Amino acid sequence: MKIVSVVGARPNLMKIAPIMEEMHRLPDIEPVLIHTGQHYDDNMSEVFFQELGIPQPDYNLEVGSGSHTWQTAQVMLALEPLLIDLRPDAVVVVGDVNSTAAAALVAAKLDIPLAHVEAGLRSFDHTMPEEINRIVTDALADYLFTTERSANENLGREGIPDHKIFFVGNVMIDTLLRHRLRAEALGMPAQHGVSANGYALLTLHRPSNVDLPEVLNGILDALDSLQTRLPVLFPAHPRTLQRLAGAGLLERARAMPNLRLLKPLGYVEFLGLMAQARLVLTDSGGIQEETTILGIPCLTLRENTERPVTISEGTNELVGTSPDRILAAAWRRLDQLQGIHESPSGLMSRDGRRPELWDGRAAERIVRVLREKCGRQP
Repeated sequence: MKIVSVVGARPNLMKIAPIMEEMHRLPDIEPVLIHTGQHYDDNMSEVFFQELGIPQPDYNLEVGSGSHTWQTAQVMLALEPLLIDLRPDAVVVVGDVNSTAAAALVAAKLDIPLAHVEAGLRSFDHTMPEEINRIVTDALADYLFTTERSANENLGREGIPDHKIFFVGNVMIDTLLRHRLRAEALGMPAQHGVSANGYALLTLHRPSNVDLPEVLNGILDALDSLQTRLPVLFPAHPRTLQRLAGAGLLERARAMPNLRLLKPLGYVEFLGLMAQARLVLTDSGGIQEETTILGIPCLTLRENTERPVTISEGTNELVGTSPDRILAAAWRRLDQLQGIHESPSGLMSRDGRRPELWDGRAAERIVRVLREKCGRQP
């Protein structure tokens, strides 16, 4: 049974790692990994293969960067002849990047069964490129693997029949639980001159936040006040640095004594910082999920989230990009952290619960379904 998995960007790698490990464990599966090259530099891609123990890709399409349309088209052009040659029993895509939608389109046109891991998540904001990728991929998928109950409901409203939907849990949490102790043992806070539980951690990369100078400047207004109370560590995405420089704001950021711009970090290093932070500010979807399990207060710098379970059962709060809203939430969270405690399972959430099936076994459930549904018959 040959299963091709397609990845393209850094977030895909944390999701595919436990699935690849599970497939390699089974002698009746021949896993093939294709990297589109959507993220292509070492800090954004290669280091993740090394840290997460993912085998080097069998094929690298080396697509590189470009506009959304260009990137999607290049992945499709490079992937089609490869899938024709490989003739897999199924194609697995994860997440919501351009490579995900491109691979879904090619697999569907070649009539190859398609599985989408992390299906059904919806922000209901069509200005987000990821939302378009999610909708397209789910419409084409034969097997839709969901992380939370709201995703099942979204798919049902869109007319996806129940027999295609499989609620399996969250592979991102599989990876987090596998590497958490190793990450904490690195002593990352000390390496950056801060104490555990004595700093905030920031990530910022979405075009809606970094491409508009007035929005970016407002976020810096909030950070300017926050960094007077505790250090803020900011592993900066290369594109974010470019936008800060282009808006004339990079020197302002560098002038803040307790806002520390860091190079992009590998997965385990970043997890080591996140697991011991007092507060996390982000516009990332995955970090909303990871902070929920770690029990770290998370302020999401967006007006919507496709992961509502991180709010209803986790530590996440939507605060938008208004400096007043960001700071009001930050001061409240910093002053009132006593509601977070460790649950009997060792996982953390705001009230001791954790989202259903976020137990480290999602990859096992996914591969079980693939073997049952896609296995070659005599």
